[in-house]
Amino acid sequence: MHTEEIKSLLLKYNQAGPRYTSYPPANHFTTDFTSADYLKSVKSSDSNGNQSISLYFHIPFCSRICFFCGCTTNKLTAEELVQQYINAVIKEFRYISSSIDKRREVTQIHFGGGTPNAIDSLYLKQIIDSVKSELKLNSNAEIAIECNPAYLDKSDIDALKSAGFNRFSLGIQDFNPEVLKVVNREQSKLPVKTLVDYIRDDGAASVNLDFIYGLPKQTVESFLENMRMAAEIKPDRLVTFSYAHVPWVKKAQHILEKTGLPSADIKLEMLVEGYRYLTNNGYTAVGMDHYARPDDSLAIALEEGTLHRNFQGYCTRETTGQVFAFGLSAISQLWDSYAQNTKDLRTYIENIDGNKLAVERGYRLNNEQIIVRAAINQLMCNMNINFNTFAAENSIDTDYLKRLLRFDISNFTDFENDGLVKVSEDGIEVTRMGSFVVRNIAMAIDPFLEQREGMYSKTI
Repeated sequence: MHTEEIKSLLLKYNQAGPRYTSYPPANHFTTDFTSADYLKSVKSSDSNGNQSISLYFHIPFCSRICFFCGCTTNKLTAEELVQQYINAVIKEFRYISSSIDKRREVTQIHFGGGTPNAIDSLYLKQIIDSVKSELKLNSNAEIAIECNPAYLDKSDIDALKSAGFNRFSLGIQDFNPEVLKVVNREQSKLPVKTLVDYIRDDGAASVNLDFIYGLPKQTVESFLENMRMAAEIKPDRLVTFSYAHVPWVKKAQHILEKTGLPSADIKLEMLVEGYRYLTNNGYTAVGMDHYARPDDSLAIALEEGTLHRNFQGYCTRETTGQVFAFGLSAISQLWDSYAQNTKDLRTYIENIDGNKLAVERGYRLNNEQIIVRAAINQLMCNMNINFNTFAAENSIDTDYLKRLLRFDISNFTDFENDGLVKVSEDGIEVTRMGSFVVRNIAMAIDPFLEQREGMYSKTI
């Protein structure tokens, strides 16, 4: 299929819809869910769901705030405030970990932000040391950190490795200095290839390179040049995030409108051509926006049908677990609930210092939603769902599952006619082209879907 045909097809499905990072999506969280509700879920997590533990620590500080950013961040100012925050995070972690069965293993730790490497690595080491003292760390645990390469050199990498990190996600966003300037982001301190080679020099750590498409001053040609340069560096994984323009949520994004954003048509061409280039140059497409080398665990998990996803991105079922999250705005993802902390820095520190939790909102899932969540996750991660197999794995009746999902073959007529899915009474299989619109396909088995103006970004 030619690029113009693909773009036309994808534009047809470029509508507002959930990202399904969580289910139900985070905009359904409510303040009726309290810290007491969260504690109940923490304790019940010992006997329900995946027993592996994933930990997320949010570091909300940035030396400079990028205009495209949709994350919870604060301008890095006084060192004293950083220390207060880290102390609060460790205190929150120790309080929650005291309610977790110590026989459970930590298989995944992720530091996000903000910019975790904008602060001294000794602060991060304090947190990791606290984890090791309170919980059992799996020998193959993935300990990952999101880094801005503007604040990364060889000595920084040595310090982070010494702290325990074995996966580095470098937020490149774009190699073009003009693009970085207009979005208020600094350039990499060292050549990116130098950083990647040094990180992988001992064979113990792996590297992701993250990019965003749909930013001002980007063109199809410039984005393809990003992909060419990235593929030559040969990171273990590449991520191409679609810029989500939600200025009604993040006011700073209005600034980008002054320079002008690429049209939906141009943005789709970036997506298609980037996909073509990477899959023709040594990478396997994983999920909606990830690419991995064939020997990477994500590519292997996709092949074996064991890919998973949480708020931190794609992972394998081996490394994933119920997510216990700490720090400002952090979202815990437990068997039967989600709990999100306050987004106000002072409120968070004051609550924790006052021996209280900082849960601001959350959501408790009923049994039906737990099943739907698993079904949508299976479809979006592994691009298929066999109803009989899924029902057996979840100890439910197949007919009940299909009724719960409100499965109706007629809902997939357009998808089938456009070559995006193969559907039968036994299940759904997403084609390679269909992976671009898997969010739309998932919406067809979401019985609780609500669509309101301004609630979701576009699906592509």
